[in-house]
Amino acid sequence: MLGRALLDEVDVLADRLTVMVLQRESVYAERDMIEELRAACRTNLERGIQVLAEQVPAGVDPEDTSRRTGSLRARQGIPLEAVLRAYRLGGRVMWEALLATSRGRFGGGYDEALLDAAGYVWRVNDSSSSALVEAYRLEELRLQSHDLSRRHAVLDGLIEGRGSDPAFLRDAATVLGLPDSGALLCVVAPVVPSGEDPLRAPQEALAGHGVASAWFLRPRDEVGLVALGTRPEQVVLDALRGCAYGRVGVSPVLDGLAAVDAGYRMAHTAARTLTGPGLAVLDERLPEALLVDSPELLPRVVQSALGGLLELPPADRDTLLETLEELLACGGSPTHAAAALFCHRNTVIYRMRRIEAATGRSIADPRDRLLLTLGVMAARTR
Repeated sequence: MLGRALLDEVDVLADRLTVMVLQRESVYAERDMIEELRAACRTNLERGIQVLAEQVPAGVDPEDTSRRTGSLRARQGIPLEAVLRAYRLGGRVMWEALLATSRGRFGGGYDEALLDAAGYVWRVNDSSSSALVEAYRLEELRLQSHDLSRRHAVLDGLIEGRGSDPAFLRDAATVLGLPDSGALLCVVAPVVPSGEDPLRAPQEALAGHGVASAWFLRPRDEVGLVALGTRPEQVVLDALRGCAYGRVGVSPVLDGLAAVDAGYRMAHTAARTLTGPGLAVLDERLPEALLVDSPELLPRVVQSALGGLLELPPADRDTLLETLEELLACGGSPTHAAAALFCHRNTVIYRMRRIEAATGRSIADPRDRLLLTLGVMAARTR
């Protein structure tokens, strides 16, 4: 009886609820949604009263208005907490209206019955709220999936070279939340077979330095676009080193999103120069990058530079390779190499002669020294 009586007052109740919501949730007024809010209040109050009065039209889902409201508010970007607070206010308005109707129209004749039905009234409100939350979450997931798909499509377009299209470039900057011009780094971390993250929380690490970035996990790699702004490149590199748990390559500084295609290739090459976890900046590893980008030359370089050195017994070979690396690092000086290797200078000279005999190369000759350096790099890379 009380529910049926309230159906005649639904417009008054909707007005009251709208005012209460606007007083507590400024987001609706800020977005100029007052009329839409009032319509939603009326629709949901009417359905709630119909449920209480057992007058829901045949074949109609009692929670359909709650689900529609939840989906709509997710699309509008209204915080879920604000939506639920409005729903709780709706429950309060209905309960107060039931009490007022019992006392004003029926002389309190339904007060005792209302106490018995209080649990049912609030269960109806809770059920409607749960339906709203479910619809809100589902719509939120759908929107996030759509947004993620769009972001990935934009990245793929940039990698494919579509950054030369001004219209696409403007759209890409909007979708990614990055400037379309200015200093930019591309970061690539190949995904390892074990499935472990090659980069851990890079966006958070960079955000701590006020650096904006966008990150994408793809089937074969993780890709990051980092907007430097006016910050030194080293700030970003230092922050990312602590996040590198796999092979991570970094491009040279790029001129905006239009250069992402070249930046991606260079960062990918830099990552491939590493044989273990770490951060590789392309400009710091150009010889290694040239070698990994020319796989057909690797065995030729190794054979031409090191020759018979690799055919020696493993222990002997490893000792001579270690000595060769130190000699090359020390500019061919046996004295400096001996200090680094913690052995006598004569021992290094003896090993150097064996190296030159096995390779047919002279460490004193600049061209041979360059080839030996490339040979050692190629052997390590291979």
